[in-house]
Amino acid sequence: MSITAERRTALIREFATHPGDTGSPEVQVAILSERIRNLTEHLKAHAKDFHSRRGLLMLVGQRRRLLDYMKRKDAARYEALIRRLGLRR
Repeated sequence: MSITAERRTALIREFATHPGDTGSPEVQVAILSERIRNLTEHLKAHAKDFHSRRGLLMLVGQRRRLLDYMKRKDAARYEALIRRLGLRR
């Protein structure tokens, strides 16, 4: 269910805004989106895993808060990020 270290570093490299960047909202949202995708696939196979479902809902809420923050601070970065990640909003 969790993402591998190699996948995490690939996401960080892809979404980093500057060299050495690991904590920008873009990187955080990309990592959260990957974890959400993995958990969604897990829950398709294990429909009654309610503990993981709660974790998924918490991750979705955290990603939503980060995206709201980005939209408030810099709408252009927000638009570019959701386009790159393929998110609806």
